[in-house]
Amino acid sequence: MLNLTDRIELLEKLGTYMNSAEPGWTAAQKKAAGKNAWFIPSFISLAVTNITHHFLQKDALDAWSHHYDIKDNPAPKNVGIIMAGNIPLVGFHDFLCAFVSGHRQTIKLSSKDDVLLRHLIEKLEEWAPATASLIQTSDLLKGCDAYIATGSNNSSRYFEYYFRKYPHIIRKNRTSVAVLNGAETRVELERLADDVYTYFGMGCRNVTQVFVPEGYDFLPMLDAFRKYDFLAENHKYKHNYDYGLALLIINQQYYMTNDSIILSENSVPFSPVSQLHYQFYSKMDDVYRQLNPEDIQCITGTGKVPFGAAQSPGLYDYADGVDTMKFLTGF
Repeated sequence: MLNLTDRIELLEKLGTYMNSAEPGWTAAQKKAAGKNAWFIPSFISLAVTNITHHFLQKDALDAWSHHYDIKDNPAPKNVGIIMAGNIPLVGFHDFLCAFVSGHRQTIKLSSKDDVLLRHLIEKLEEWAPATASLIQTSDLLKGCDAYIATGSNNSSRYFEYYFRKYPHIIRKNRTSVAVLNGAETRVELERLADDVYTYFGMGCRNVTQVFVPEGYDFLPMLDAFRKYDFLAENHKYKHNYDYGLALLIINQQYYMTNDSIILSENSVPFSPVSQLHYQFYSKMDDVYRQLNPEDIQCITGTGKVPFGAAQSPGLYDYADGVDTMKFLTGF
């Protein structure tokens, strides 16, 4: 049986391993990139760095676990976890919560992201065979005591039906937005580019819509965004860019572009890959009033999440604002 101290020490060791160039881990990252063209090496490395720096530090894990008064050896339940696959290791925080809380977990990995976490689980079992009784992967989640499922608005309806009799967290589509005041520096705009382009814009913490003051000059933004011109060389991204551009031209809709992203005025916060929606505002307070909290994961700029930090969540930054650890320690 692994007590809380054992579990945290294993996670600290895992963080050290993830930051290494150990051949097995390097091979796993290469395999993940080869299997999913959206998982380019630089984005896998970024996901790994964010996890190790923000999740797998011993002091942070100690403080986090003590905040929830987690017991050394709780009466474990079996938690079924359905993970998404839109960005590398996107389900790691759910895995982390279940592991630290001491529950058993049965994970259904996405076919788009079934290499990296599987390898890390195998490494944990290699170091501590007792983890095999705490972590399993399966394509079927039957007989679990609780469920955490991440998917689309459509799949969430099925999850709500199938898991209605059990404690559950069901996550839907979310996205992020930025609110600019028009006085942003070149550095701030380049950091905003990180929030927009990272992971090809496919994460719930990616900025897919910006709010700008009336009369805003977009040229400095488009120029600062050129730091990501290399993404246009990715065939999947370029296909989305060409398709989106063609639709805007056919529909005679006004747009702006720097050849790696398309800006168009649109009130919808969710934008397609390679596109960024924008809206003008006259009063900043009106922006916050019109946002639907069920659509928005985070807001960057103007005193909210700093530009460039959207993809670096901490242990307490729970998806959809639902405290996963509180859920897991509540039954």
